[in-house]
Amino acid sequence: MFDKQVFGVYNGGMISEEKLHILTECAKYDVSCSSSGSARKNAGGMGNGYIAGCCHSFTPDGRCISLLKILLSNDCVFDCKYCMSRRASDVPRATATPDEICELVVDFYKRNYIEGLFLSSAVHVSPNHTMEQLLLTVKKLRTEYNFHGYIHVKGIPKADPMYAFEAAKYADRMSYNIELPSEKSLKLLAPQKSRESLLVPMRALAKEKQIFKEEKRKGYFLPAGQTTQMIVGASPEPDGQILRLSQSLYRANGLKRVYFSSYTPVVQDSLLPSVPAAAIREHRLYQADWLLRFYGFSAEEIADEGENLSLELDPKCAWALKNMHLFPVEVNRAPLEVLLRVPGIGARSAYKIMQARRYTNLTFEDLKKMRVVLKRARHFLTAGGKFYGENRQEAVRGLLVAAEKPATAVQLSIFTGMTEAAQSALYGEL
Repeated sequence: MFDKQVFGVYNGGMISEEKLHILTECAKYDVSCSSSGSARKNAGGMGNGYIAGCCHSFTPDGRCISLLKILLSNDCVFDCKYCMSRRASDVPRATATPDEICELVVDFYKRNYIEGLFLSSAVHVSPNHTMEQLLLTVKKLRTEYNFHGYIHVKGIPKADPMYAFEAAKYADRMSYNIELPSEKSLKLLAPQKSRESLLVPMRALAKEKQIFKEEKRKGYFLPAGQTTQMIVGASPEPDGQILRLSQSLYRANGLKRVYFSSYTPVVQDSLLPSVPAAAIREHRLYQADWLLRFYGFSAEEIADEGENLSLELDPKCAWALKNMHLFPVEVNRAPLEVLLRVPGIGARSAYKIMQARRYTNLTFEDLKKMRVVLKRARHFLTAGGKFYGENRQEAVRGLLVAAEKPATAVQLSIFTGMTEAAQSALYGEL
């Protein structure tokens, strides 16, 4: 995360360059660090958690925001087969003190390197000891160092829940990583963890947050909610099973996000695949997750339990092809929930259509101005009774697959007019 130039500039804290390098390097494999912001207010100290983001990511208003992404320790007593910090790995070990982390955060914030902190840790000494040190770190940052920027803390499985409850009063977001989609895979690849040790604290925090809200207590309790992460490709579970687990996490625990991380063989083990997982599979899972959260789809509609998502087509196009009998729909009459299921019509475009058609009958030219991706949408809708697409399933499939090939990709530019492909990439419309 930090190069030699940054190391050379930094000399204000107590942590050593070697320790900093080890703890930031080991933290880079956790992808669940992004943020939708926090309601936490600055009470006269440093930092602001409002609309914060993750390293090299963008907030909804277009700003690029950075978090310091670091482990408290990579000296782990657990032996998860896929983990760089596993007990059996022959890697340099380091453990920071709470004050070292606090000094680093404050110094980097003052230098305008970061706007917040993503703090995780290997299980050092014991789950309770590690969670106690994480709690002490965030508590010191808030109360002694007067830091009010965004803080995301990773929960430690099998630790006393009281540590997590206390940390939730100081952190903006917490996450317990599911890691693997089934109990069977956890037992095989992460023998010290169990599904219960990860799900129980999630549910407890969600319940406590609800009680906190209902009783209108003073202060904060996880104002940015909870997230989790699953590794894709380290174990044999199909996408349909992964999506059903994601759906249940959203419904039962009120999670903000489920993150997917393509398996990368950072350590060697006979129980693990020897090659990385395909990045396109991770991408398809994120698209399917988007359909779950914003488009009204269920996991059962997107993929059968034992089925993997299509690598050729995005999940929305794949669903539409399976349900050609439902199309085409008339754009001037279809309800919102139906418009959201038309490939090429994103959530923003659907709401624009609902507003505009109150005053006029929309044409395909109008839809183009609303950034509807007509290369996809024209096969599934009519405008004023006119239809400009194909109605044979195989022909539609061929055209949709061709539209997704790299040859159609266009470099985004803020200086020239955008093509439909570029618009789709920018707005995330499916």
